[in-house]
Amino acid sequence: MGGGKGGSDFDPKGKSDNEVMRFCQSFMNELSRHIGPNTDVPAGDIGVGGREIGYLFGQYKKLRNEFTGVLTGKGLNWGGSLIRPEATGYGSVYFAAEMLGTRGETLKGKTCLVSGSGNVAQYTVEKLLQLGAKPVTLSDSNGYIYDPEGIDNKKLDFIMELKNIRRGRIKEYTEKFKGATYTALDAKMDHNMLWTHKAQCAFPSATQNEINGKDAQNMVKNGIYVVAEGANMPTTIDGVNVFLDAKILYGPGKAANAGGVATSGLEMAQNSMRYSWTREEVDNRLHMIMKSIHKTCVDVAERFGTPGNYVNGANIAVFSKWPMP
Repeated sequence: MGGGKGGSDFDPKGKSDNEVMRFCQSFMNELSRHIGPNTDVPAGDIGVGGREIGYLFGQYKKLRNEFTGVLTGKGLNWGGSLIRPEATGYGSVYFAAEMLGTRGETLKGKTCLVSGSGNVAQYTVEKLLQLGAKPVTLSDSNGYIYDPEGIDNKKLDFIMELKNIRRGRIKEYTEKFKGATYTALDAKMDHNMLWTHKAQCAFPSATQNEINGKDAQNMVKNGIYVVAEGANMPTTIDGVNVFLDAKILYGPGKAANAGGVATSGLEMAQNSMRYSWTREEVDNRLHMIMKSIHKTCVDVAERFGTPGNYVNGANIAVFSKWPMP
């Protein structure tokens, strides 16, 4: 699961619900012949949440006249799973907690930098708060906010309403909470200012290539020693090498953000059984999956002589699952 990628150049910003629905329906008219519960199973990603998945699933059901687990991230009323929207963010935090556990530490009291403000970032912040950490940043494509007092549950509720319902910009956070600052994205800069703040943990949860070599150097210099990737490939190869050379706890996305795909599998299992697990049951299964992935990375890395190298552990573990030619 999780091997294919696809999308479109449709920009949903400023579009009405009806315009988004019509696009999703047209997109599914062509996509439907290429997907299926035993073929490829799409899920949400950047710009695609429960609303879009619902429009896509409704059109698929209309075209095929069948109710199957062909898309994940669906609403609960049409076969979705509890915890699926939260899964990637929760999973990356669980993975970070496991990495810290190898040094006898926890997330409690740790200051955390989080990028993005979509599902992954929102639920990363939520789980960090549950585990006693202090998230201080969030971002969107225009810039980022820094709140030295920490983003608490009340502030997170505002962000969820802002991004999920009003579909506004993160800058509005500083108009509501005066202690925070906003920094606009400067395309001319060779680094991202979000990663220059002092902290212990970082959760890149926005998009690919958001951390380059200079960003990684800034992070290590300013005290970051735990990085758990919630986005897909958010760190360039130069940045990855900085993290590995510094021997920090670096969880690559193929391991640290696997909770989303794993819970998609749990959603498909529930669809097949025509059964819905409780929130606690799904969250517990997700937690156990992330603990298992972490243990696999650690064990494989040690077996091949690179203890603590989660990149080697994840890569070798993945490739070893497939028969060699």
